[in-house]
Amino acid sequence: MAEPIGLLVMHYGTPSGPDDVERYYTDIRGGRRPSPEALEDLRRRYAAIGNTFPLARITQQQAEALENELNAGDGPRVHAYIGAKHSPPFVADAVAEMRRDGVSRGVGLVLAPHYSRMSIGGYIDRARRAAEAEGPRFTFIQSWHDHPAFLDVLAERVRQARERLTEDERRSDLVLLTAHSLPARIADEGDPYPGQLRATAEAVAGRLGLERFGTAWQSAGRTPEPWLGPPLEEVVEKAAADGHAAVVVCPCGFTADHLEILYDIDIEARGVAGRAGIRLERTESMNADPAFIRALAEVVRDHVGATERG
Repeated sequence: MAEPIGLLVMHYGTPSGPDDVERYYTDIRGGRRPSPEALEDLRRRYAAIGNTFPLARITQQQAEALENELNAGDGPRVHAYIGAKHSPPFVADAVAEMRRDGVSRGVGLVLAPHYSRMSIGGYIDRARRAAEAEGPRFTFIQSWHDHPAFLDVLAERVRQARERLTEDERRSDLVLLTAHSLPARIADEGDPYPGQLRATAEAVAGRLGLERFGTAWQSAGRTPEPWLGPPLEEVVEKAAADGHAAVVVCPCGFTADHLEILYDIDIEARGVAGRAGIRLERTESMNADPAFIRALAEVVRDHVGATERG
């Protein structure tokens, strides 16, 4: 019988509620407390989406569904563990739980498809450090931005969103695929992140026969250094100036509803679009949709198969 697998499902983290926002923000800043102005701004954004904090709940649903999907097949038995970068249970907590459960073989999966040393690399480093002395032994899925099953799900999401436009709007719409911005210096360092977003966009466009499509960056950090651009809001304004009747935003770098979707796109970017006189339609988030879970299971199975083949 194949050795069981502990699947470490990693995500960014989220406050548990309004009273946890300062703790969360401080953790993101490496233990440095935010200024009162910055803290109030983050609290304002959460208040604008009704002080909802759905990421932990959705991640739990995704992990449970993924475990069930993987165990429905003939492969090794899988047990999913959840670890976050900035909220409990942290990545190290999940690794410790795996160890207590006697897991000796681990597979690490970050719920973000595009690799950057600054993002996915950080999760992997945390898991490796936590497992270094006493295990389990890990392999990691570094990226899945071009996996055919994932691309199929994205393409269907975009198709459905475009169907919600009027016929006139579809004649001149612009499809934008987005991911979370990172400091611009990663491009100079040869990081694959920007190229992977472009590859995802081109693959989705190819599946749908799109001629009008592009990429944009969202949710840049509030720091003095430059971040990857162009930002989504500027691309939306330019689309309106160029005569597009609508933009369809597919936040392909995110897999669940949370602040970067519910505020940064649904409120902030949509407000920019409205003032520019253009419609903004967003694709539905992946969340625990069965089609997405099946695609993610294929990603995991392919990785396990490849590592077993050596």
